Amino acid sequence: MKNFKFKINGIDYSVDINEVEGQEIKLDVNGTPYNVTVDKEIRQPKHTTIVSSRPAPRVATAQGEVQRSAPAPAPAAAGATAGHKVQSPLPGTILDVFVNVGDQVKSGQTVVLLEAMKMENNIEADADGVVKSVNVRKGDSVLEGDALIVIG
Repeated sequence: MKNFKFKINGIDYSVDINEVEGQEIKLDVNGTPYNVTVDKEIRQPKHTTIVSSRPAPRVATAQGEVQRSAPAPAPAAAGATAGHKVQSPLPGTILDVFVNVGDQVKSGQTVVLLEAMKMENNIEADADGVVKSVNVRKGDSVLEGDALIVIG
C-alpha cells in the first residue's frame, strides 16, 4: 500500500493506493474507498531480484540517519549529465537505504530496499561509481521512475 498526502484548495487529503491493475485503481481517500479508472493502463515493469549469500552492508551516520546530499539544483540543460540515476522500477515505500553520499558502489550492489505490492525488492546499482546523492530515506513513498540514488 502506498500513501500520499495532498493539500487541495487548503484541504488535506490522505490517499492510500491499495491495488493497481491495468486501468483500475483501488484507493482510499481520507478512509473512504474508491475504485478509479484511468485513461491509460498503468505499467507494472518487470524486475529481477537477485539474492546474494552475503548480506548488503548497512551504512549509517553516527546519528543513525542516512546522510543526504544538499537539495538538487534546478534541472540542467539538455545534454548535460549530473551522474547516473538509480531509478525506482515501480511505485512503493523505501524500507531501507544501504549507502551514503561518498560511498563507492559496484554494479549489482544493493543500494535500496523497496516494498512494492507487499513484496520486498532489492534495488541495485547498475553502474560502478561514487554515490553523489541519496534522494530517499526510510519510509519515503516513491513513484515509478523516481531517482533514488545518483552515482557519479
